[in-house]
Amino acid sequence: MFEGIVTTIGQKCKRCYSCIRECPARAIKVINGQAVVIKERCISCGYCTKVCSQNAKRIKSDVEIVLHDFIPSDNAVAMLAPSFPASFPKLYSKIPTALRLIGFKQVTEAAFGADLISKHYSEYIENKNDETIISSACPAIYNWIEKYYTDLIPNVAKIVSPMIAMGRYLKKNLGDETKVVFIGPCIAKKSEYIDEEVEGAVDAVLTFVELKNVFEDLNINLNALNESDFDPPHSYTGKAYPLTGGLLKTSNISGDILEKEIIVVEGKSRAEEVIEEIAQKKIKSKFIDILFCEGCINGPAIDSGLSFYSRREKVINYINENINTFDKRVWQSTIFNNRDINLDRGFVNKNQLREMPSEEEIREILSRTSKYVKSDELNCGSCGYPTCREYAVAIAKNLAEDDMCLPFLIDKLEMANKELQETQEQLHSAEKLASIGQLAAGIAHEINNPLGSIMLYASMLKRKIENSTQCEQNSEDLKLIIEEANRCKNIVSNLLNFARQGKLKISEVSVGEIIMNVLLILKVKPELSNISYNVNNETSELVIEADADQLKQIFMNLISNACESLENSEIKVVNINLKRNDENIIIEVTDTGCGIPQENLNKIFTPFFTTKKIGKGTGLGLAITYGIIKMHKGDIKVKSVVDKGTSFTITLPIKQNFINTMLN
Repeated sequence: MFEGIVTTIGQKCKRCYSCIRECPARAIKVINGQAVVIKERCISCGYCTKVCSQNAKRIKSDVEIVLHDFIPSDNAVAMLAPSFPASFPKLYSKIPTALRLIGFKQVTEAAFGADLISKHYSEYIENKNDETIISSACPAIYNWIEKYYTDLIPNVAKIVSPMIAMGRYLKKNLGDETKVVFIGPCIAKKSEYIDEEVEGAVDAVLTFVELKNVFEDLNINLNALNESDFDPPHSYTGKAYPLTGGLLKTSNISGDILEKEIIVVEGKSRAEEVIEEIAQKKIKSKFIDILFCEGCINGPAIDSGLSFYSRREKVINYINENINTFDKRVWQSTIFNNRDINLDRGFVNKNQLREMPSEEEIREILSRTSKYVKSDELNCGSCGYPTCREYAVAIAKNLAEDDMCLPFLIDKLEMANKELQETQEQLHSAEKLASIGQLAAGIAHEINNPLGSIMLYASMLKRKIENSTQCEQNSEDLKLIIEEANRCKNIVSNLLNFARQGKLKISEVSVGEIIMNVLLILKVKPELSNISYNVNNETSELVIEADADQLKQIFMNLISNACESLENSEIKVVNINLKRNDENIIIEVTDTGCGIPQENLNKIFTPFFTTKKIGKGTGLGLAITYGIIKMHKGDIKVKSVVDKGTSFTITLPIKQNFINTMLN
């Protein structure tokens, strides 16, 4: 679908989008990050090949067919574009010799084709009085008009280019079996010679770059060759065709700067501007000569390294060197004898315009790349389009992708990097918790049995002492032993809970009911009787998929911690809010307690970290809470201000990927 004159070499394309930025036809579509040239939309101007720093654009080559099919048949004729001195500035007089050495039967000047059509242009302009005429020598220009300015097709001069005119001359005088090969600086010529309107006049097109490669491959040393001239017919003013205003000079049309009926335009940006203004009927000049490049001496395949002005000077020097030895009578005779050659052609509507998207579509596309208001549109051009709006239009026309916007990609990358860091931290915590869990399970198992014995015998001794007349102090000592043993038992119990976090028994549960049950347990404790509990439940009908026992442990830990933080607070309030979004339930547990110092916030979920007094906590409650929440694929965040209070926010998914399943 996308193969054409210019194609993209995928492995070399580096997402720079320079070709998109320079393509006047918007004929490059990004597919999976690769800038692919669309054959149907391409006007073959070659600008994408000039701006691609990675050499990721491939030009269709006729080298194989010329060297292996045409030349061996002994009827191949080379037709050299008049801009060749700009591409071979020091050795241009040896190029005809080199071409004959390759195997061309004759080497001719394409400039004679310009001489053939010069009178045709003069007469054409004189006979057209009611409309602006656009020159048709540049195939990139009329390709552009045929595809994107179809209303201007009638304005294009119905005259063949110098290449086609010379091709028809050679076929007439040397026979139809002659293989005519045009060699020049223009990539668009490769599309012109296969155009149905003129096909058959030329059989292949090579660029100057391709010709240099052929010389290198065949080990042809231009310095070692003799100079030679072209085969007749020799051209006259047609040699000036590659220069700005060359058509006017050749056709003897006045190019005076004060002559408003004639306009000469060169270069991509000026060509775009003038064609748009002709389409809008802002320009009404009689004749407009347009070249897509700044003259053919600046074609995409010149490849000489010289500046524009140096190239121009080389072509002018070549013209001056040959003009004095030119036999004008022979030239006039040849022109007259070939007056019957058909120099006419037509142009066809090849409309490639795509429907303009609606304003709603454009806004929707802009919002996908985080551009919600006008100020979000940076218009940085990094995507290859001058404005964010034009970029959105290109996406709507299926010519671009969302991921071409560099600022949007950077934001996405930063977000992804942040998420990756958070995931890595969570993974690190999970690994640490798992290791500690294994250790905790082993310790708990080993301590539980002797601890049970200590408690049993201490209780027995205590009863004996209480029933005897022994010292009351001994009874108090045994009481302390039993209390401390009970504390160890609680620690062991917490260790076992911590070690068992991998087990979830999923069912449908009401978080609101679980919290109310926890509050019923806490409210009966005398030491917590002076605390107010405010519950705001916006999810009363909601059930989620979770492990009810483990959720109860979460809220028992969090609410108990909140209550303990209120010990020295004047206002003793615990607020619990439940709400939901599309996929999650969100629970906030907020207290008016002592708060957590900033330096401790990153440590509170670490096992065995606690700021409570000795005997008040093990440092496992929040670690267990964190582990249970992560096992439920949820999240927990904390905010705290010292002496003002702490707020824990738990987010739990409403649906789990596993239902009624025991995870081990």
